[in-house]
Amino acid sequence: MVTLDEELVNRSKSGDINAFEELVCRYERKIYSLTYRLMGNHEDANDFAQEAFLKAFQAIQNFRGEASFITWISRIATNVCRDELRKRYRIKTESLDEKITLDEGEVVKQHISPEPGPAELYEQRDFQERIQRYINTLSPEFRLVLILRDINGYSYEEIAEELECSLGTVKSRINRARNYLKQKILSEREQNNLCERLYG
Repeated sequence: MVTLDEELVNRSKSGDINAFEELVCRYERKIYSLTYRLMGNHEDANDFAQEAFLKAFQAIQNFRGEASFITWISRIATNVCRDELRKRYRIKTESLDEKITLDEGEVVKQHISPEPGPAELYEQRDFQERIQRYINTLSPEFRLVLILRDINGYSYEEIAEELECSLGTVKSRINRARNYLKQKILSEREQNNLCERLYG
């Protein structure tokens, strides 16, 4: 049975712009979320999400359906952001949102209560913004593997194939990125505890 995505892709290949626009409507929030995690700000996220969809439209004839459309467009968006991050990183030469853990292992999703109050919403938003700031300080290589693995749910093998590097390199970068975030959070907590003791 042909899925809606497959039908829309086939129509897009036939030149039906409305069909592709429907694909954009179905997945623009997911792609924007991905580009925001990678780029760290709303302006870039919007620009590169649009660029990803433009590239997808231009290359729609090459889409063979071996993976789902969302997987395909996600890879395009990742590549667009990766290229830009690497370019910026070379210029600047500087050394997860709802997902983070202080223990070793996979970053886990932060659970939000069904009906959080204003104070809880503020704390959640503040927490997510701080984690995003920490992620933004990672170099592109470490930021990419962390987001692909712990936020987008890619397997180690998929990341290695996507970034064209060895499995060992992927695992090493993920561990180092997680440890970096862990140390940042622990350091912040220690500073907050010190402030409470001094001024609380």
